[in-house]
Amino acid sequence: MSNTIRIKKRAASGSAGAPSSLSPSELAFNEADLKLYYGFGDTGSNEASSIITVGGSGAFFNKTDTRNANIVLAGPTTGSAAAPTFRALVAADLLKLNEFTTPDGAVSLNSQKITNLATPTADGDAASKSYVDGVASGLDIKDSVKVATTANITLSGTQTIDGVAVSADERVLVKDQSTASQNGLYLCKASTWARTSDLAAGVDAAGMFTFVEQGSTNADQGFVCSSDKGSAVVGTNNLAFTQFSGGGNLTAGDGLDKSGNEFSVDLKSNGGLVIESTELAVDLAASSITGTLAISDGGTGATTASASRSALGLAIGSNIQAYDADLDNLSGCQSGGSAALAALTSTEIQILDGATVTTAQLNRVDATSSIQTQLDAKQASDAQLTELATMASGTADALADLTGTEVAILDGATLSTANLNVLDGITATTSELNLMDGGTSATSTTLATADRFVCNDAGTMKQVGLSDLISFISDGSTSGYVVEGGTF
Repeated sequence: MSNTIRIKKRAASGSAGAPSSLSPSELAFNEADLKLYYGFGDTGSNEASSIITVGGSGAFFNKTDTRNANIVLAGPTTGSAAAPTFRALVAADLLKLNEFTTPDGAVSLNSQKITNLATPTADGDAASKSYVDGVASGLDIKDSVKVATTANITLSGTQTIDGVAVSADERVLVKDQSTASQNGLYLCKASTWARTSDLAAGVDAAGMFTFVEQGSTNADQGFVCSSDKGSAVVGTNNLAFTQFSGGGNLTAGDGLDKSGNEFSVDLKSNGGLVIESTELAVDLAASSITGTLAISDGGTGATTASASRSALGLAIGSNIQAYDADLDNLSGCQSGGSAALAALTSTEIQILDGATVTTAQLNRVDATSSIQTQLDAKQASDAQLTELATMASGTADALADLTGTEVAILDGATLSTANLNVLDGITATTSELNLMDGGTSATSTTLATADRFVCNDAGTMKQVGLSDLISFISDGSTSGYVVEGGTF
């Protein structure tokens, strides 16, 4: 029979836990919790000073038991200290890079990126690509914000901004405060808001740029602090923010077309707008132009001629002259002619009314001297001339043809109408009448030697000439006269 070593035990029906006492180095096994205990130390009375768990389920782990990935034997993740258990790995179980000892050689990242770098402040600090690009373009690029304000807000508590609910610790661009020195980047808080660490109070915000992620008005737009350097101290100076970009928010509105990044004008057919050599121009002859141009803008406010006249207060016959062929002819006057006609008085026009003078007659008064001088040399008004004006047609012209000598023959004549009528009907020619002119013609000579007329004047015979005969005939006297030769 083999040697048997027995130790104290507690049945499975008993309570779990260590025995209340053991002798030094004495073993005990509790079937209730499957743990092995032994006595350690000596109190001097054959009793162990402490009882230690040395094995069994729950006290030690079995290396053959399988575990899920990333399971560790460790204490609790939070709260008070407790016995370690097998649990999932958490971030707090890992060492941070800054908790490692400083490397003493080059560190290779195996062609991997370092992301989410903070804004560098010292010369030896690493910089992100966005920071480097921003510095190269004159911008100080900050992390994006969830929303940007559109009006003055209360800088406390969670709230809705630009149509978006903002929760605690979300970034917000505040740019529309009534007190402009409050503008800047903030973290939303349940109570008082806090400025972000990348744009804290006291730093210069000039050139600061951030991109807005959401919002009814400001989504996909970028804003830059346009306050000048030296006058853009956060929390001290008034900060102004201006939209810097918005490529993701550009759409073609009415009258525009967008193709990629190019905008163009959407021209209506015959609408009046045209492109001439890449420039926008107006075509007033376009058939689709509608509406009217107000009088105050240089138009007539109407679309027809009659309506235009009414709008302008112009009535045909009272305000404007209707078309007249005679007026059209007058419009063809030589330069100055129409003005001269317009200067005529009514009296001057009446002088011309009914006149039948010819151009030749009017030209008689045309001379180098003034008309007044010419008129002064004419005959003044005379009653006798007035009588001559009543002569039958052609008589005045005949009188005007008489010579001075011919007029002198009539001067002093006492011929009566009956005497003159003797000549009426004569058909003698000018040559025949000239035979009597001067008394030296052949006819006069014949009369001198022909029948004579004598008279007895106091018993004396006397030859009577033609003139005496005329005188005899004219006064009808025969006293003392005898006719001789022929018949009287």
